Amino acid sequence: MIARQIENKVIAEFARNKVSLILGPRQVGKTTLLTSLRNGRASVAVFNCDYAEDVALLEDTSRNSLLTMLQGHDMIQIDEAQRVKDIGLLVKKIGDLQLGIPIVVTGSSALELATGIYDTAVGRVLNYNLYPFTLTELAAHTSRLDETRHLEQRLVWGLYPEVVTDPKNSRATLTNLANDYLWKDLLAYRGLRRPEVVRKLVQALAFQVGNEVSYNELSRLLRTDVETVETYIGLLEKCFIVFRLASFSRNQRNEIKKGKKVYFWDNGVRNAIIGAFAPIEARNDVGALWENLMVSERMKRNTYADVWAKPYFWRTHDQAEVDYVEELDNQLTAYEFKWNPSAKAALPASFAKSYPDTPFTVVHPGNFWDFINSPD
Repeated sequence: MIARQIENKVIAEFARNKVSLILGPRQVGKTTLLTSLRNGRASVAVFNCDYAEDVALLEDTSRNSLLTMLQGHDMIQIDEAQRVKDIGLLVKKIGDLQLGIPIVVTGSSALELATGIYDTAVGRVLNYNLYPFTLTELAAHTSRLDETRHLEQRLVWGLYPEVVTDPKNSRATLTNLANDYLWKDLLAYRGLRRPEVVRKLVQALAFQVGNEVSYNELSRLLRTDVETVETYIGLLEKCFIVFRLASFSRNQRNEIKKGKKVYFWDNGVRNAIIGAFAPIEARNDVGALWENLMVSERMKRNTYADVWAKPYFWRTHDQAEVDYVEELDNQLTAYEFKWNPSAKAALPASFAKSYPDTPFTVVHPGNFWDFINSPD
């Protein structure tokens, strides 16, 4: 089971003779997607760059050797391409052969891969992101009622494919991810000077989900400078572990203008990083887990559906706050996240005064499908 929307978009755009670059964290189904894309094709050149011999073949990038290796196939696939030196130059050389066949490249890290390809093969690349399962995707295979019943499980264990399909081994799967696979590319990145700081940083971020993050406080906690903190959060983003929301401001005097919130792409990974797999009834962070799940699902939904909304949170210096604000075509929409459907919430008066006529919704387990479902 993969994100069918991504597969359909990739196939539909093969005719444009561009390189299809599919990025996403490890173990979310990129290889499964490649297998599905091979269906119905007689001869596909497949390179898995987790294998040194495949990397060696691709790094012998003379024009004649590439032509000999690739001609006669009707598709080229390069999996985990971040391991290939000068991957952007390789993609450009393959494109220059004008083979007239689809070229699909996947990677679990955008640390160097995306930049290298975009810089070298400019104008030749179509980018797609693939994430852990979405609730909408799972409901399409079962039902919304069934997925609603599993909400507590998703809050704690997340939506990685292996966690969903093999729930009995969820703890081992997520612990392995948090201790090894998610860090594999980051720890090998040549720009990473202090890996021990990254591990402590991501733990600190896991405890601050749903709260505004202070780079100054993090720098003091980690005994490093603010620039390093910001740089390393950027690296975590490029490895699809976390993402940031900026604070929304139209220069009203009391608004926070440079604030950041940091969310995890998967609740299970967040919980694995801090070793917190207790059931919902034994936790004091349910509100943060609900907010993280909803915001990450909304981000996945917008990416897959090509909704170009800008995501923010809003806060003032006197602590008035809106959990999530979207801006689309100059129209704002505001949301608050409440795990308890009976909990009361209202749009702060200062926000309503500054941005009148902004629609406001409290997202809770009784109505969340409207928030995360793909638009028509």
